[in-house]
Amino acid sequence: MKAQSYFSRDYAEARARFLEAARAAGARVESTVHPLRGPAGEELAMDAAWIGAEDAPRVLVLGSGTHGVEGFCGSGCQLAFLDRLAAEMPAGIAVLLTHAHNPYGFAHLRRVTEENVDLNRNFIDHDAGHPANDAYDAIHGFLLPEDWDGPGRQAADRAMMAFIASRGLETFQAAVSGGQYDHPDGLFYGGLRPVWSNRVMRAAYRKYLAGRDRIALIDYHTGLGPRGHGELIDASIGGNIALTRDWYGADEVTSPAEGGSVSAPVSGVLPMAAQDVTGRDRIGMIAIEYGTIELMEVLTALRGDNWLYLHGDVSSPLGHEIKAEMRRAFYGEDEAWCRDVLDRSEEIIRKALAGLSGS
Repeated sequence: MKAQSYFSRDYAEARARFLEAARAAGARVESTVHPLRGPAGEELAMDAAWIGAEDAPRVLVLGSGTHGVEGFCGSGCQLAFLDRLAAEMPAGIAVLLTHAHNPYGFAHLRRVTEENVDLNRNFIDHDAGHPANDAYDAIHGFLLPEDWDGPGRQAADRAMMAFIASRGLETFQAAVSGGQYDHPDGLFYGGLRPVWSNRVMRAAYRKYLAGRDRIALIDYHTGLGPRGHGELIDASIGGNIALTRDWYGADEVTSPAEGGSVSAPVSGVLPMAAQDVTGRDRIGMIAIEYGTIELMEVLTALRGDNWLYLHGDVSSPLGHEIKAEMRRAFYGEDEAWCRDVLDRSEEIIRKALAGLSGS
């Protein structure tokens, strides 16, 4: 069976296949419908599937679509799990699959929510204030040119390359992707309040994870690192990284805070909502980050998509071109990439189950 067969053409197909596979595996499914619709008028929802005893002391959590368009990857991995591994769950362990945390972004081929919010920067204590990102303030202007195929873009690109030449690519990446809360029209904007997806995911984690003895959470992401390689990134932000390194290997789990990860340090990541429910001692949290294309090409796709929603026409030829680049930036799509993704996912899921069984 081809690896590509687990990956869907669009959000609507991914959701339909997930619901069918979950029910075929005996899952109890709960759907929270989004207030908006997809580009073809389709219903959008975050779907949660639970397999196992309601009182299972240990839980494996597999999450997809935190960054919308990255949901092609996570949904494919969830389908493969349901087909290949769901029947092999060890005694005492249940699995929670949360499909399309950001269904709006998945359906519209955007990384962000309907508010232009990066969901993985939104899980902070908004009442405590929002962290400043002075470095982003300095580069915001040339990330968002007034035109995408004219002199404004050319001038912005020159300014961006000059910044990188002066300060270095690592500094630039940290400034752009770390999260910012002052420019609602900008990239990696974390928002000033909990968005719909934030509220829905917190409710799901409270319902399904509170009171469990041990939890392994895996959130699927794409767009950084070597093509097809799945880097395991600690998602605990000061939590139980020792636990994840014990489960997956000390040399396997990277920490943005320590350096050496394809990801810059970020604030407000979604897995923190699970840690808030369970406590840091009971949960091991990782993001699997699969590479697609070169970093600067990914950034160009994000800049283009942001420009499109600020100034462009999604239905225009340029709009279609920009959307194709977004898909290419976050979904590898060919058989080799899909096979690498699924093989890595199965390897890590098996390690997570072994860790849960032995802890």
